[in-house]
Amino acid sequence: MATEINLGSLAFDIDFHPSNNLLAAGLITGHLHLYRYSVDSEPVRVLEVNAHTESCRAARFINGGHAVLTGSPDCSILATDVETGATIARLENAHEAAVNRLINLAESTVASGDDDGVIKVWDTRERSCCNTFDVHEDYISDMTFASDAMKLLATSGDGTLSVCNLRRNKVQVQSEFSEDELLSVVIMKNGRKVVCGSQTGVMLLYSWGCFKDCSDRFVDLSPNSVDTMLKLDEDRIITGSENGIINLVGILPNRILQPIAEHSEYPVEGLAFSHDRKYLGSIAHDQVLKLWDLDNILQGSGSSQTNCAGARDSDDDDEMDVDDESSNFNKGTKTKRKLGNNEHALGGSNDFFADL
Repeated sequence: MATEINLGSLAFDIDFHPSNNLLAAGLITGHLHLYRYSVDSEPVRVLEVNAHTESCRAARFINGGHAVLTGSPDCSILATDVETGATIARLENAHEAAVNRLINLAESTVASGDDDGVIKVWDTRERSCCNTFDVHEDYISDMTFASDAMKLLATSGDGTLSVCNLRRNKVQVQSEFSEDELLSVVIMKNGRKVVCGSQTGVMLLYSWGCFKDCSDRFVDLSPNSVDTMLKLDEDRIITGSENGIINLVGILPNRILQPIAEHSEYPVEGLAFSHDRKYLGSIAHDQVLKLWDLDNILQGSGSSQTNCAGARDSDDDDEMDVDDESSNFNKGTKTKRKLGNNEHALGGSNDFFADL
């Protein structure tokens, strides 16, 4: 059984503090909630902040956990003090479209993605935008970072995977159109494989350095979309789908190892590990945040797979295809996975968190 927190509203994102038993949830109401949890007692809400005028789509702890960063369709990014709930700084016009995703890259670097397919990289110490990648034709659904290669990987509703080279400040490569919205991405097999979840439930596997077309497809989760994924280890992924099931999935060999948790047929919106990896947190459209004891839900799953991949060769990251051609995707009608939002278009800015 899971420990349940009734949020009272639909949550779009969760994140655990990097060192303490705190977790953050961003809600459709624009509110940011912080909860303290423990083994011996029920979780307690320690902070509620009216962070945004529209929904809070993304939430990430930054600065060693001293602040929480949130992003919204109101085009703003907000930094909130974890202890007091006070606004540290706010950038009102961070993007020209709704901010959909946030990810930590380094101690003082974060990336944000919006509904128009634009990715921005921010230096939080200099309070400036240091990279902008206008690579996708539709919303940024997920991002992950290969720190050793300094590559930022992103999936999009336009059906492509992109690789942005942060050292060279350019888009290294973009995959061929997959005819399906890509919703989630993780790096597996010691950096040799990249796995993308899609709207139809097909999981696409790409070999590092060969991102133009996928090398394998895993279809056993279809027709339920793979909205969110967490890497458990180099061979296994935890997936959350629209049917409410949280599965443990093996990669190469590709197979569903077992269902490990569920949200009673409500679409799973987000997954996250606690700092000590004792808990798996999950949110879904049932407006409930669940804390699962990771050891308990993984009992019996074993690890019978063979890790057939070693560490990635150090030269591989400079041998990727370079996409120099402009993309010509038909934008079409995208599936709105984020509900109840009005879009705004504000002017861009290179000032990070203009002080209030």
